[in-house]
Amino acid sequence: MGNDKLNVIEKDYGICINNPDYFLALSDFTVSDGIDIIENVNILKAKDEFEATAKRAEAFNHREGSYIAQATDSLEYFTNSYSDLTIFTFLSNDVVIEDFTDDLKVANSPKGFADARITISHVVYIDKVISPKNLLKIFKILTNVKAKVLADMALPFHIQNILNENNFSAVLANVNVEGEAMDINNSDFDEINFDEFKTRLEEAVEITLEDAFEKLDLTFGILDYLVSQGILIGDLVEAGLDLLAEDDITSELKDKLEAQILKSLADINVMMLLMAAIRVEEQLMSNSIREFDAKDDLKYLYSNEVLGLAVANQIAGTKAAVNFKRYDEYKPGILYGLPPILDNAFAGLIAGCVSKIFES
Repeated sequence: MGNDKLNVIEKDYGICINNPDYFLALSDFTVSDGIDIIENVNILKAKDEFEATAKRAEAFNHREGSYIAQATDSLEYFTNSYSDLTIFTFLSNDVVIEDFTDDLKVANSPKGFADARITISHVVYIDKVISPKNLLKIFKILTNVKAKVLADMALPFHIQNILNENNFSAVLANVNVEGEAMDINNSDFDEINFDEFKTRLEEAVEITLEDAFEKLDLTFGILDYLVSQGILIGDLVEAGLDLLAEDDITSELKDKLEAQILKSLADINVMMLLMAAIRVEEQLMSNSIREFDAKDDLKYLYSNEVLGLAVANQIAGTKAAVNFKRYDEYKPGILYGLPPILDNAFAGLIAGCVSKIFES
């Protein structure tokens, strides 16, 4: 059976992937026995309850027991095909990218990040006759590959926290059909080179995930990574003002400092230095570097100060070095609670911006 035998039926309440010659399916769908011989795969716009999903599935007028069904809140999907491999990717997203300034954008959600979700789900069809045991192996490969690719993307923490909490997966294969009889325990199965197939599936899933983020128009920038670290622009402004003489602090000065911080964050060199700090901090604090233990005495660590000085220097030149030492020593406001790499990097940002706004 070729991929052209697949029929996709689209309704306003759902999508049906149909195979008149039947699928062997392994899924985590709401309406499913885990492993099934079915004619139809239904993705339905319904609340995530068994009864509602089953009722909507019946609206496709299928024979009893000839389908699996999954509830979703969005019917957006796309298809990628590679020889004997077809992947349906279903998308749901509550996050939008908004302008923050003329040069900076930020990811936001009208639902708030406590309730927002980004969901990327897959239905994979392999045009082969595959045993239930091998179908399970492929399902595990799919699940592991998705997790690995998404982890490698190193998305901001608050985005990772809302990603794929309610995703679904299904792997479909062919079955041998003789008249009305189907015996999956005594069928002749196609040979699979799992090393080769795993490589192809990994590449295909990686492409679908990249395509998914592109179709959802989801990109992430420096402000998103600041939010993921719990750093807000207002916190940086307050920390910057904390070491100034009280008589100097005016509403106009606050506005000038905020504007300078945003301008500096849009500087590609400042941006890269801060992102380097964020990435290094993540690696060190997760003990991902064998030679470093986060519990070690950090008195010999000074590269963080070098990085902080580089940030300050990029914004306001060498005159910002004096201010950097002050902010690094006293760690006002949010700086006090940041880990060792980030506190120096953002001390450099604040020191550079304060120095800049006091230029004559």
